Amino acid sequence: AGWAHTAQGQASIHPVEILDAKTREKLCFLDKVEPQATIAEIKNLFTKTHPQWYPARQSLRLDPKGKSLKDEDVLQKLPVGTTATLYFRDLGAQISWVTVFLTEYAGPLFIYLLFYFRVPFIYGRKYDFTSSRHTVVHLACICHSFHYIKRLLETLFVHRFSHGTMPLRNIFKNCTYYWGFAAWMAYYINHPLYTPPTYGAQQVKLALAIFVICQLGNFSIHMALRDLRPAGSKTRKIPYPTRNPFTWLFLLVSCPNYTYEVGSWIGFAIMTQCLPVALFSLVGFTQMTIWAKGKHRSYLKEFRDYPPLRMPIIPFLL
Repeated sequence: AGWAHTAQGQASIHPVEILDAKTREKLCFLDKVEPQATIAEIKNLFTKTHPQWYPARQSLRLDPKGKSLKDEDVLQKLPVGTTATLYFRDLGAQISWVTVFLTEYAGPLFIYLLFYFRVPFIYGRKYDFTSSRHTVVHLACICHSFHYIKRLLETLFVHRFSHGTMPLRNIFKNCTYYWGFAAWMAYYINHPLYTPPTYGAQQVKLALAIFVICQLGNFSIHMALRDLRPAGSKTRKIPYPTRNPFTWLFLLVSCPNYTYEVGSWIGFAIMTQCLPVALFSLVGFTQMTIWAKGKHRSYLKEFRDYPPLRMPIIPFLL
C-alpha cells in the first residue's frame, strides 16, 4: 500500500523545463512542480534561480512565438506532455502603472503652471511674474490644472489595473508626449501677446460647459468601470449604463470614457482657440480610437451577448 501511494504521488508531480524562446537554451529545470501550480507560481520558482528576471519581466509561453500565458493559467489544464516545456522571453525592465500615470500627469500640471506664472527665462525679463489681463487665460489654467489633478486622484483612488506593470521604456515615450504638449500649449495660451477667442465670452462659456460636462462624464464612466471589477480581481464583465445619466453613453459606445476625454479637449480647444490644443486633441483622439477599437474587439470576442448597437468611440460612426 505504501509503494502504491508513492507511485501515485510521483505521477502527480510535473517536471517543468524553461527554455529561452530565442536561442532554445535550457535556462532552468524544475523537477517538483504540483499540477495545480499556476503560471504565477512557476514564475516565482524561476526567479529563485534567475533573480535578475523578476516575475513581472517574464513572459512564459507554450510556443516560442506564441502568446504569453496568463498568470492565473493552471499547469495541468495546459496542453503539455509529462515534462512541461515552457519558453521564456524577457519583457525588459518593468515599472508599475501607478508610477507611470503619476509621472505622466504630474508633469503637465507643473509645467503648465510655470508658463502661467511666467517664471523667468520664458517670455523675457519685462514679463517675469506678470499676470494676463484676459479672464480666459485664468479660466484655462483652472481647467487644465483641474483635469490633471482629477487624473492623479483617479490613478490613486479609482483605477483598478488589470496589468500591474508596463515596460520602463514606455514612460519616456509617454512623458515626452504629455509634457511636450503641455509646454507647447501653455507657451501660447499664457503668452503676453495671446488674443482671446473670436466670439469672446459666448465662445468661452459654451466651451466651458462642454469641458465641465465631459469631465463629469469621464469621471462617471471611471466610477462605473471601477464598480464592475471587485478589488484585487481580474474578472471582466460587460459595462452597462447605471442610474447616473452620464453613463447612458454606454448604450451607444464601448469606451465612453474616451468619448468624454476627447470632448473635454475639444472644449478646451474652443475655449482657448489655440492650435497646439487642437493638435493635442487630434493626436489624442487618434490614439484613443485605436485603444477603443481594440477594447471593442476584445468585448465582442469575449461576450457572445455583447450589445450590437455599440460602436467603439463615436455613436453610430466609429
